[in-house]
Amino acid sequence: MQSRASLCDEEFAKRVKDQLLPPALNQLTPQQVGLSDTEVVDLFESQLMSRHLDLQSRELAKNKQSFYTIGSSGHEGNATVGKAFRFNDMAFLHYRSAALMIQRSKQLPGQTPLYDMLLSFVASSDDPMSGGRHKVLGSKTLFIPPQTSTIASHLPKAVGAAYSIPLAKQFNIDTPLADDGVILCNFGDASANHSTAQGAINTAAWVSYQHIPLPLVFLCEDNGIGISTSTPNHWIEANFSQRPGLKYFKCNGLDLLDSWQTVNAAQRWAREYRQPVFLHMKTVRLFGHAGSDTEIAYRDRQTIEAEEANDPILHSARILLSHDILTANQIISLYQQVKQRVARIAVQAITRPKLTSIEQVKAAVAPIRPAQLSPDLVTEQKREQLFGSEIVAMTKPQNMARLINWTLADLMAQQPNIFIAGEDVCTKGGVYGVTKSLHKKFGKKRLINTLLDEQSIIGLGIGAAHNGFLPIIEIQFLAYVHNAEDQIRGEAATLPFFSNGQFSNPMVLRIAGLGYQKGFGGHFHNDNALAVFRDIPGVVIACPSNGKDAVEMLRASVNFAQEQQRVVIFIEPIALYMTKDLHEEGDGLWSHHYQSPRQSQPIAVGEIAVHGSGKHLAIISYANGFFLSSQAAKILEQQHDIQLTLIDLRWLAPFDESALMAAIDGCDHVLVVDECRETGSFSEQLLSVIYRDKSLEQQVGKVCGEDCFVPLAGAATFGMPSKDSIVDAALTLINKEHNHD
Repeated sequence: MQSRASLCDEEFAKRVKDQLLPPALNQLTPQQVGLSDTEVVDLFESQLMSRHLDLQSRELAKNKQSFYTIGSSGHEGNATVGKAFRFNDMAFLHYRSAALMIQRSKQLPGQTPLYDMLLSFVASSDDPMSGGRHKVLGSKTLFIPPQTSTIASHLPKAVGAAYSIPLAKQFNIDTPLADDGVILCNFGDASANHSTAQGAINTAAWVSYQHIPLPLVFLCEDNGIGISTSTPNHWIEANFSQRPGLKYFKCNGLDLLDSWQTVNAAQRWAREYRQPVFLHMKTVRLFGHAGSDTEIAYRDRQTIEAEEANDPILHSARILLSHDILTANQIISLYQQVKQRVARIAVQAITRPKLTSIEQVKAAVAPIRPAQLSPDLVTEQKREQLFGSEIVAMTKPQNMARLINWTLADLMAQQPNIFIAGEDVCTKGGVYGVTKSLHKKFGKKRLINTLLDEQSIIGLGIGAAHNGFLPIIEIQFLAYVHNAEDQIRGEAATLPFFSNGQFSNPMVLRIAGLGYQKGFGGHFHNDNALAVFRDIPGVVIACPSNGKDAVEMLRASVNFAQEQQRVVIFIEPIALYMTKDLHEEGDGLWSHHYQSPRQSQPIAVGEIAVHGSGKHLAIISYANGFFLSSQAAKILEQQHDIQLTLIDLRWLAPFDESALMAAIDGCDHVLVVDECRETGSFSEQLLSVIYRDKSLEQQVGKVCGEDCFVPLAGAATFGMPSKDSIVDAALTLINKEHNHD
């Protein structure tokens, strides 16, 4: 049975020749909207290129030579967007944007969009964007980071990128995006309903409502259907046309003249007034959602045929004919020329190499980048001016919270591209006061109080990182990340992978978390689970147990994020923020002096800490677990004469397996203490690594949190390791061997 795509392809010439074309949608002329005849033909050519890429991809798919057939058919009117915006206006595009990208590429000599896209379709390792990892629309030279988003999850970072443009000017720092640049972000009408889109658009309006510059255009390409679910009539206009802080434009994407006039006006508004725009472009969706989608199963034939008769390239043919720009034969000839050109290029593309090993695939997860020179240290005189009376306090041991605060201040003084953003981070200093007084040192532009929306908060960091910033984003509580985990997994961490290392999102995500809090209860504030981060390839996870390590690990995190362009998750154990003592009140054993950058004793990413050299028992832990293990160690050593080695992992990813195995080598027993819930905890990976050594003769045990949510009040710690449970587990482990003997 002939497909609808093939049928429309065959009927195009007949429709043009017999002038069976859709009626005019308006009385506009090319001259009225500022287009020359040549420019109209040029736009039409881009539309045809996009159409024939779709058709060719479906043909290739029949022979299993193309692997992704969600096309742009019906959306070719977005070619006008590719013409109206500058090629260096960063664009976050959805998957129906081929015509837009083709037209945009015409702004730069030497671009080969047809070949590049076909290489992507056939998953060739020569694909200049993803290296064969995925079909994406992206280009480093055209300022188009690749997207795989189908649910508008790229909107928050578009807001962040737009926010960063005027911010860079205020900071007086050089960044990749132009001072008068505009950010473009497009998506479909169905995706507009997703919470991520709603949050991002709300954030943009919230920012604009406060008269904060935000040069951004949201382009909603409304084809009236999401896979098989229709969008209610006029829903997009009703939902977005009256939003405060958001300028609304509407055009018919089937008509090149109307589209060009409106799109150009929208980008001018955003560029001139530095305000966000919602550009509503009406389109149609042709040939189903994707090549594998049998549209007739959920749409009647009459509706399908009506959409096909409303084909945007048929509308463009009518414009060309009615304004005497091209004859019918010339239009048909151009259509056939483009078709043949795409087919010839496809023949070349399918012969290009593919990825052949997992090593090739993984090479872009966390590419190793050249070492960079560290920023110059701030002079001691400037530091004294910065810290003032706090210099005296630095001569005395302090808790972790204050040490992190000073570390952040030194980092911000040293690197002008750093800003801190999150809920209440400015005047209040966050829930626990960790960022308190930083706004007095650096101003409110570098301490950004955000609205309450974790997706938008993380998106701010991702987008600003595209523009040369190194954001330090604070999430108030660990459990709040679950509202926005896809921003880390699906947007930030995947970017190097889908761009073959060409794009990245360097940022540090500071997250207050883990259990053992005495002042807060409930699972949102007392959450002992880190599994959400551990399965994200390429993400670095830091988790200090004490203030001294926190200082050096935070410095290492910022340096690593900057140099290696990586996403670093920095977990700050809330229960240890204010902890000063270890064994008894006033002993001060968990307080530390602040080491200035010049006194720094660096801790490398992945470096573990080994305390002691006892061979009876090695205890492996991190964060609160290491603190409790240190308490237990005193009892085990003094009361039971057990010689110990204590290992603080410090970093949960990357995980230095060889260093750990060397540290426990020769120990009779090994006890893993993991404060997180047993299922999905880091202990599972630790035990796997330890047991992988077939020659291992050690007795191994573990103490973990229970598989339970954290309750309120005094019951909050019942399900987590304690000093006593660690002592009991250690004695049981050793006694088991004694009993066996």
